[in-house]
Amino acid sequence: MFLLCLVFWHGGTNALWAQQVVEKTDTIARQDSIPQTSKRDRKTARGNARKEKIAEKADSVALKKQQEADSIKVAAAALKRNPEAALKQHEGKLPKDSTELSEMTDSLLQKVLNPAKKSKFKPDPIRSMWLGLVFPGGGQIYNRKYWKLPIFYGGFLGCAYALTWNGQMLRDYSQAYLDIMDTDPNTKSYEKMLPLGYDITGKEERFKTIFKNKKNYFRKYRDMSIFAFAGVYMLAVIDAYVDAELSSFDISKDLSMSWGPTVIQQTPKGGLMQRQTAPGIQCNITF
Repeated sequence: MFLLCLVFWHGGTNALWAQQVVEKTDTIARQDSIPQTSKRDRKTARGNARKEKIAEKADSVALKKQQEADSIKVAAAALKRNPEAALKQHEGKLPKDSTELSEMTDSLLQKVLNPAKKSKFKPDPIRSMWLGLVFPGGGQIYNRKYWKLPIFYGGFLGCAYALTWNGQMLRDYSQAYLDIMDTDPNTKSYEKMLPLGYDITGKEERFKTIFKNKKNYFRKYRDMSIFAFAGVYMLAVIDAYVDAELSSFDISKDLSMSWGPTVIQQTPKGGLMQRQTAPGIQCNITF
């Protein structure tokens, strides 16, 4: 009997101890899980609050910038309509706690009242002419018409080449003519002007005439090359002066001339006959 009671007591004690162990384990697990969950929630809450503050700050900055832009637009429109009245009306109304807005508004007022117009370059005709006289093409460079330089320099190069070629041929034929005209047998430079091995024995008078004509021919074109060179030079000077003079000429749409077909109506004298029409051309001049 005693042994049976001891066995029951031992079994109940073990069951009670096992139940206490299970309850304690559950309590520890709940305690461990509760702080972790609350810590994660606190982090999430702090992050959301920070994001909300940043969003509110961004919205306030955007609203402030929009208000500044609207105020600038209103001030600009008022200044364009009536600058003096707008200045008196808006004087002292700018937000004094915004230095940046005040500076922006002041710069806008200066731009509206005193607009900085980019002045168009207007060359001086006299200076352009003198530059063209001193240096070929200098007038075009001064007038900023650089596209004309290849035209004039091409003309100068062509005239210089023609002058050099005709001058050299004139010297050669002049010397040949002098050598064929004298009686010295040692002066035979004219043979260089003839085909190799060509004999002019008995034909001296004919070749004297040929060399004389050639000499006169190349002298003529040498002189023409000089005049052409001077002509290109003077043309560059005149072009520079005229271009500078016409730089301020009004070529707006108010100056125009148009041609077009029209119908001309003719009214007979006395009004006895019917009005007649005829085709014609109409010219409109606007200035």
